[in-house]
Amino acid sequence: MGLATASAMVAGIILGTSIFVQPSEISRLVPDIPAMMAVWLLAGLLTFCGAMTCAELASAFPRTGGVYVFLREGISPAAGFLWGWAMFWIMHSGIIAAISVIVARYAGFFVPLDGRGVKAVAIGVILLLSAVNYLGVRQGGALQALLTAAKVLAIALIFIFVFAVPAPAPGTAAAPPQPPLPGFREFLLAVVAGLFAFGGWHMVTYAAGETRDPERTIPRALLLGTLVVSLCYLSLNAAYLRVLPVPQLIASERVATDAASALVGHRGAAIVAMLVILSGVGSLNGIILGGPRVYFAMAQDRLAFGWLAAIHPRFRTPHAAILAQALWSSALVATGTYRQLFTRVVYTEWLFFGLMTIGLFRLRGRASYSASYRVWGYPLVPALFVVACAAIIANQFAADPRESALGLLFVIAGLPVYYLWTRFMPPPREGDPDRARN
Repeated sequence: MGLATASAMVAGIILGTSIFVQPSEISRLVPDIPAMMAVWLLAGLLTFCGAMTCAELASAFPRTGGVYVFLREGISPAAGFLWGWAMFWIMHSGIIAAISVIVARYAGFFVPLDGRGVKAVAIGVILLLSAVNYLGVRQGGALQALLTAAKVLAIALIFIFVFAVPAPAPGTAAAPPQPPLPGFREFLLAVVAGLFAFGGWHMVTYAAGETRDPERTIPRALLLGTLVVSLCYLSLNAAYLRVLPVPQLIASERVATDAASALVGHRGAAIVAMLVILSGVGSLNGIILGGPRVYFAMAQDRLAFGWLAAIHPRFRTPHAAILAQALWSSALVATGTYRQLFTRVVYTEWLFFGLMTIGLFRLRGRASYSASYRVWGYPLVPALFVVACAAIIANQFAADPRESALGLLFVIAGLPVYYLWTRFMPPPREGDPDRARN
């Protein structure tokens, strides 16, 4: 890959369906327009800083596994195991659950759905797409190719509606009272909501071995891709605010269709809603396709139940891992709200991102460490990133101790599992057919 392809890859991975919901989540916490824009700017900056750390580690360890490998090498094998453990129980399955809820919310534009209906549709989408991927990677890949352009088309259509159609005249009703400025805690919680919309940035460094001049191309691509997504998110929020007053933005569960409806009526909003649904289905399909391969690889390495490495005799897919992921993601939908889902994902992921960056400091002190790319601004930028991760985690604990403790408990519960597993399960031998092939 060259710079253009790598930059498009960065933007394509990050840009998802959350931007069609998260502005409402952020505006509830910071009902102030400058503060909203500051949240998106800070979320983009933190994303870039984390991606720079990943870029250096990927150049030092260009192996299959990404963050799993970085944590294993920089912290300990147990930390790497906990990443895969949390990926199944919280992070990857939680992302699937949260995006399926977005799809169901926008489906509610066509058929009114209450809370139970939204959850039922979300679970149905998960099971349907899991079934497609169960039948074969070719079927899942073909569906992914068909739906990838939907999210770009949806964003482009919103821009056309907002900037080509005159904004509705303000009403004559008295303006609502000015809300108080958000506090520091609310601001950090809003940043967590923004970070969910930037999710997936850690995946972009996995292709370092297939990039021309990676020590120059990858950091530039990360900068350009993150900048494009940040500008896109800022522009979309400006577009929403041009059409919807802040109180309506706060109350909206389908901000994209509400903005389109205010400008061009029900038909235009229906087109946007359908594109958002297709975009969400496309994102879900890619995530559902990728996750089971990680659990499959861990099972091959004898760090997970052996049945997760089972291959379907006809479809040649890791069908048991696909089924396990589908069932647990559906359980998360049934037992959690959308806000709980994305908050738990961000909180847990950024705990590991902070550890990954601490691992970078440890690796820099080793004489054997060699990386073709070095993160800009070392040691200040990585140190500030660790502080930001700690602030996000501490603030989340202060704001919601019960939910935060539950997420941390899930992670810590993996430690005794790891030590028991490694004690009683022999490591894979060289030449063993069950050994993972990286």
